[in-house]
Amino acid sequence: MVRETRYEDQTVSIGSLTLESGNDLHDVKLAYERVGPRDAPVILVCHALTGNQYTVGHEEEGWWKGLVGSGSYIDTAAFQVITFNVLGGCNGSTGPQSINPVTKRRYQADFPFVSVRDMVHSQKKALEKLGIHQLHAVIGGSLGGMQVLEWGLLYPDWMTHLIPLAVTPTLNAYGIAYNAISRYAITNDPNWEEGYYSSDHTPTSGLATARMIGMISYRTDEMFHEKFGRSRKGASHENHKEPKYNVESYLHYQGNKLVGRFDANSYLYLLKAMDNHDISEGRGDLNFVNKRMKANVLAIGFKGDLIYPPEELEKLFYHGSSSQFYLVDTKFGHDGFLVEFEKWGPHIKEKILITNKIEGVK
Repeated sequence: MVRETRYEDQTVSIGSLTLESGNDLHDVKLAYERVGPRDAPVILVCHALTGNQYTVGHEEEGWWKGLVGSGSYIDTAAFQVITFNVLGGCNGSTGPQSINPVTKRRYQADFPFVSVRDMVHSQKKALEKLGIHQLHAVIGGSLGGMQVLEWGLLYPDWMTHLIPLAVTPTLNAYGIAYNAISRYAITNDPNWEEGYYSSDHTPTSGLATARMIGMISYRTDEMFHEKFGRSRKGASHENHKEPKYNVESYLHYQGNKLVGRFDANSYLYLLKAMDNHDISEGRGDLNFVNKRMKANVLAIGFKGDLIYPPEELEKLFYHGSSSQFYLVDTKFGHDGFLVEFEKWGPHIKEKILITNKIEGVK
């Protein structure tokens, strides 16, 4: 059966939202991308720390193009794929850059802290506003994977499949340590101004440094050695700021690239949400938490992931009767969920088609 594929790039208002902290957010909006036939089963994609709602993309390529799209492993000719910019983000959803309806000024550092569970609650309200009350699958990696796990626990009857990637039940001390250094870099930037910086003088140096720190943790030492080694740019030995080695140039590029598209306050709020996330909090023994999930689970870990060790994800679903774990052999480490789709995309395709509810798809 051939369906007409549609593309939608919109914002949905969900009204007020009471956060886990007890604070109320008013006039909450979530920006979203929606791709695929409107009568097709819905797959919700949850993005990572510096991601956004543009999974597929329209005029520019989306961040998961190759995994999601027409004819891809998650086929937008057979499914409609929805991605929300997370609550607290900076791509159109309510976050630190938004106007506080009470003060009529930007929230900035007055924005209340949000949790991963808050993100999921807001997405659920947004889906209901869009007339969607059932999901075929929920998928995401890293911070997106945290959301996937919470979806399975907060709303276990809402989906058929859960596909958490490159994630663990809680962020360990190693991951928190990297985030702590990133926070230090941002909050000690001369332009930080306690979070109330002007749009003309943002903490660009701190944010760029935070991104550089993150990039080191996302890849393996093997990948860095293979890609860069000790190759040089021919820069001066005397200049402390000019990159001499290609690996330095790469990190500078990645840091400066993020500064052009991301807000420092949002970066800090999302880091804190990751630090605080623990799926066992308020739920008891972690060994029994996964039994609350009713969906079929395909958990995917990536070899060499420093901040989300794959063995922790495997352990979470080890005794699940309707769960599977797959380890991807890769040199990319944590960033494996953004590349080499040919290694793990087929497992996802098989999983989301396994119920035989999707007709006419090969």
